[in-house]
Amino acid sequence: MSVSLVITLILVIGVIFVNGWTDAPNAIATAISTRVLRPNVAIGMAVICNFLGALIMTMFNAQVAETISKMVRFEGSGNAAQVALAASLFSIVVWAVAAWWFGIPTSESHALIAGLTGSAMALGGLGAVNMNEWMKVIIGLFVSTFFGFFGGYFVTKIVETVFFHMERRKTNKVFTIGQAGGAAAMSFLHGVQDGQKFMGVFMLGLFYNGLAEKTPSGGFIIPIWVMVICSVVMGVGTSVGGMRIIKSVGMDMVKLEKYQGFSADLSAAICLFGASIFGIPVSTTHTKTTAIMGVGAAKRISSVDWQLVKEMVMAWVLTFPGCGLIAYIMAKFFVAIF
Repeated sequence: MSVSLVITLILVIGVIFVNGWTDAPNAIATAISTRVLRPNVAIGMAVICNFLGALIMTMFNAQVAETISKMVRFEGSGNAAQVALAASLFSIVVWAVAAWWFGIPTSESHALIAGLTGSAMALGGLGAVNMNEWMKVIIGLFVSTFFGFFGGYFVTKIVETVFFHMERRKTNKVFTIGQAGGAAAMSFLHGVQDGQKFMGVFMLGLFYNGLAEKTPSGGFIIPIWVMVICSVVMGVGTSVGGMRIIKSVGMDMVKLEKYQGFSADLSAAICLFGASIFGIPVSTTHTKTTAIMGVGAAKRISSVDWQLVKEMVMAWVLTFPGCGLIAYIMAKFFVAIF
């Protein structure tokens, strides 16, 4: 086993850990902010559901992992491909930790895509990008924004209409149970989406070292041990917490009631499930935060902290060129010295 492969796999595990640490808290942020779940209970539930999502769904449908593994080609002599892949992961860690430090829920999904693209282009230029697969990223960006926001808006309106004449004390019991279930579903689907993305990268690392073979379609058959490693590491990362992100997403952006938290979780979960089935890599952070924006807008536009929204959007916009550029420079540098 080469040194570059060992470094790559360590970095993959590191990125998965950071993802569980910084990204997974978005799934449970609303349940904590509405006091449906205590932070330690919610985090424990998220650990289990992230693990199950990454493991179980991959056994039946690994379309997201296949999209990621086919999105770019690392072309170069010797171990250049392995070194460039390691550079992309290094850039993701740098970007993700910086985002966590400032409490901004930027997406590791976008960072992963940007990092892979930047480092692949360092070796093969634009020809290293498979635009047919990359278009799914663009589709996912618009799908998560559109369905997240308007899904949150319309689900909230429907819930308000259906439960309008019911006593608030009774509806709160319904939505307490519903939001706990919604938080569990969001955590499960976070494991599905983000777990599979990193499984795809894990398989690329093995492939460029001759330890894995591609299927005729260009994807991989993911071994059970890879599923288990990625699932466990993501769960451990989630257990570390992430209260900075929870505060930004669930508490600062808009003040939510229980039925609103339920509406946000339900609309985001539906969007993530549909995207996962069709192999569209979407950001759980992006989907959840736009759903919360839609829920807040359903009440009144002024109830959303648009300054915080502006900061989040800026972080999302900067992720692709910023993380991509770091990966490009790191890949050039690492390939030159190794």
